[in-house]
Amino acid sequence: MKIMKKFINVLLALFLYLGASGAQADETAFPKPWQINLPDSASVVKEQITEFHDLLLIIIFGISIFVFLLLIYASIRFHHKNNKTPSKVSHNVLLEIIWTSVPVLILVVIAVPSFKLLYFAEQIPDPEMTIKATGYQWYWGYEYPDHGGFYFDSYMILDEDLKPGQRRLLETTNPVVVPVDTVVRVYVTGNDVIHSWAVPEFGVKQDAIPGRLNETWFKATKEGTYYGQCSEICGTGHAFMPITIKVVSKDAFARWVERAKVEFADGSDFDSNSHNEKIATALTALQ
Repeated sequence: MKIMKKFINVLLALFLYLGASGAQADETAFPKPWQINLPDSASVVKEQITEFHDLLLIIIFGISIFVFLLLIYASIRFHHKNNKTPSKVSHNVLLEIIWTSVPVLILVVIAVPSFKLLYFAEQIPDPEMTIKATGYQWYWGYEYPDHGGFYFDSYMILDEDLKPGQRRLLETTNPVVVPVDTVVRVYVTGNDVIHSWAVPEFGVKQDAIPGRLNETWFKATKEGTYYGQCSEICGTGHAFMPITIKVVSKDAFARWVERAKVEFADGSDFDSNSHNEKIATALTALQ
């Protein structure tokens, strides 16, 4: 019994340590040593995803501890030294009812918030603005149909062009800019093969399929810079089409739109040949 008490104390200490590590990891959205928690939530959808994850973690942790302790109890209680005359009972109606009904109840507890979250993530509220994201091999193109229809292409910044503080394989030449506390509808499609537009801090992941227009949404709750990547293997340059989103105040967004209308008025930023050369250079440098 002393060994059992020590083991339980170790489990409790480990649980407290992991909880502290998770809280510490929430200080930044970027991975760091011993991080075990999810990235910081930056949208209302991601907040609910995190809450659902935490609920599942508690349930799974409880089931695991219960089963583990039950195995230890059975190993000790029914060891041949402690149970010299084995029982010949083969059925127990009450026990069978319990171990059938309890898992069903657990699944119901999981299903209810799961369906609520699925509905919440899929039902787009009245959008305040729309962005169209198109996946290419290997970069993203963006269009702002509600703000004059200007569009631009967003390439990954190569290693030699990175500035101090910029993140390798995540920074782009033209980041997406959106206002904070605004419902943004995102139309997603592909130009050549299947891509996937994913931003973990927003809880967003939507496939970009050629010939099909999918849609998703997010509402950023705090200003900052957030990163994502294509999450569907789309060829040799799959790792080189990141997503950079800058969430700014509504006044700053209005000023950016006026500048963007001039800068991207003729779509002159599109140059597939130049882009292919950049990707080839990046592939060669990383080999």
